[in-house]
Amino acid sequence: MADAASRKTDDRLRLALPKGRMFDGVRALLDDAGIPLARSGRDYRPRLGLPGCAVKLLKPQNIVEMLDLGSRDVGFAGADWAEELDVELVELCDTGLDPVRIVAAAPSVLAPDGALPERGLGGRQLIVASEYERITRQWMQRRGIDGRFVRTYGATEVFPPEDADIIVDNTATGATLEANALVIVDEVRRSSTRLYASKEAMANAARRARVEDFTLLVRAVLEARRRVMIEVNVAADKLDALLEVLPCMRKPTIAELAEAGGFAVKAAVERPELPRVIPAIKAAGGTDIVVSRPSQIVP
Repeated sequence: MADAASRKTDDRLRLALPKGRMFDGVRALLDDAGIPLARSGRDYRPRLGLPGCAVKLLKPQNIVEMLDLGSRDVGFAGADWAEELDVELVELCDTGLDPVRIVAAAPSVLAPDGALPERGLGGRQLIVASEYERITRQWMQRRGIDGRFVRTYGATEVFPPEDADIIVDNTATGATLEANALVIVDEVRRSSTRLYASKEAMANAARRARVEDFTLLVRAVLEARRRVMIEVNVAADKLDALLEVLPCMRKPTIAELAEAGGFAVKAAVERPELPRVIPAIKAAGGTDIVVSRPSQIVP
């Protein structure tokens, strides 16, 4: 009861940041949002350049659990752990950071053709090892695998071939699996770093407003990373032709040039569009094309 009471009187935004491999990407995201993180050494309670925000560093698994308990309002964690721990959180956005595949892998001697083995080492019943118990058991059921599950606590890739025949683990490049003579026999799911909120925070009007403000800052950076800003000059008689080939978020910004008869046009364009858009702009009569990178875009 005391904890619940203290949460009600504490009006700070309680933010959880992930330790480990996710940290650097999230920290860069916050820096680009204009809210840098000040941390030294093994400080698990760093300061964030956002007034009224209490920050704590936790393992992604624990962030999911603390959000579920309501002791944290908002936090970054992998979608894999939100699914594994089977909790009801509010997903605010997918940052796209640290994309990984959750895969099933087996020793190459058991799966020389990349197919899922039917029996384990020496003909034994398959032993499947993973940190992801729920995800793995569901996968085994879907694939009709009559095997034994073994829970691991890190370094799952070292279990085969003596202690397990198949592992279910996350991989970004596959290099660790290859280094341990393992081949991927199935893809179980994909994951990335997501921003989550607790249901408790979203049910409170004041906390929800703070969560939404924080999410807006994060989304603004993510949107800016997807786009570039194009500025181009064009003669008045060619403006319509230019606008036909210039994609933008909504409508471009158009301003008259200092000398009559022309316009300056500005638009935010998705990065993958650049190779197609730049030649098209030039062909439509655009001149003095400038491409720059915005730091934030708020739709």
